[in-house]
Amino acid sequence: MQNNQQINQPVILVSNLDHYFGQGELRKQVLFDINLEINRGEIVLMTGPSGSGKTTLLTLVSGLRSPQSGSLKVLGKELCGASKNELVKARRNNGYIFQAHNLHKSLTAIENVQMGLEVHGKYSQAEMRDRSAKMLEQVGLGDRLDYYPDNLSGGQKQRVAIARALVSHPAIVLADEPTAALDSKSGRDVVNLMQKLAREQGSTILMVTHDNRILDVADRIVHMEDGKLAKNSTLNQAA
Repeated sequence: MQNNQQINQPVILVSNLDHYFGQGELRKQVLFDINLEINRGEIVLMTGPSGSGKTTLLTLVSGLRSPQSGSLKVLGKELCGASKNELVKARRNNGYIFQAHNLHKSLTAIENVQMGLEVHGKYSQAEMRDRSAKMLEQVGLGDRLDYYPDNLSGGQKQRVAIARALVSHPAIVLADEPTAALDSKSGRDVVNLMQKLAREQGSTILMVTHDNRILDVADRIVHMEDGKLAKNSTLNQAA
C-alpha cells in the first residue's frame, strides 16, 4: 500500500515557497509563495523573462540550494531545512543539464559521462565505462567516446551533457536553457532526444527555456514573472 501511495505522490511538490538572497538590509525576496505540483513522467517547461526566478526555483528543486521558507518535497523528501548531507542525497536522484553543457575540457566524452555515475559510489570502473558507452551510443555519439570537448560541435557537446545527466537513470531531469547556445536544428534534436530518453526511463522533466520553438514537447507550461508563478498554467494541445 505504501508503494502505491509513493507512486501516486507528486514527484515535485512545492507549497508556499519563498526565497531570499542576501542578508540584513541587502536581503531581497526573489521567490514569492510558489505552489507547483509535478507528477511522475510529466514534461513541464518553465518560461518567463530573465530575472523572474526560474533558475533559482530550478536550483532549489535540484538540491543545489537549500529552500528557506515554505515546503519543497522531492520524491516525498522535504528539502526545506534539509542538512547538506540530505541535499547531497537528494541530488543523486537528479540529472542536471546546464545551459553551457559544463563539460570538463580535460576529460573525454566518455569520462565526462562517467562523472554522472561516480557520485553514486556503487559502480566499478568497468561498469561505469560500459554504461557510459551505451548512453553515448543512444545519443548518437558511439563513435566519439574518446573525443575531447574541444573536438566536438556545440550540439555534440550538449548531447554529451544529456548523456551525463541521464546515464544514472534519474527520477528527475532538470534542464536550464539546454538549447540556448544551439541553432534551430541542433536545439530541436537535443530536446527530442531528452524527451525520448526520459520517456524510455520514466523520468520527469522540468526545463527552463526561452525557446518558443520547443514548447510543443511539453505536457504543461508554467510561466514565472517577478518571482511569482502565473496561475494560468497551460496544457499542451498536442498532448
